[in-house]
Amino acid sequence: MSDTTLSPETIRAHGVTLTDAAATKVKNLLEQEGRDDLRLRVAVQPGGCSGLIYQLYFDERYLEGDETVDFDGVEVIIDNMSVPYLDGAAIDFKDTISEQGFTIDNPNAAGSCACGDSFH
Repeated sequence: MSDTTLSPETIRAHGVTLTDAAATKVKNLLEQEGRDDLRLRVAVQPGGCSGLIYQLYFDERYLEGDETVDFDGVEVIIDNMSVPYLDGAAIDFKDTISEQGFTIDNPNAAGSCACGDSFH
């Protein structure tokens, strides 16, 4: 995970951090979309082979109970039901020969499936 300059109070809004690499990738994707009204929503939903599955997507809505943190111009929103499952998690972006895509390092996950998309 890359170093961030955020204070613990700022991160505490929902407990999730976004690395510089992930923030840069999100900014690039938003530029490609030509939209400046979207935020990165991170959620946990029932499903997957391990019981819970991560969802990352762009959203223009704010919902009641949403927690939000701005990471150098990238707003990350998490619904209040997902916050306990994601507290302390770090979102990164990998672009190597063996890995490409967003990853979530979640200390709350007791285990995960082989595909890495779901956890329990």
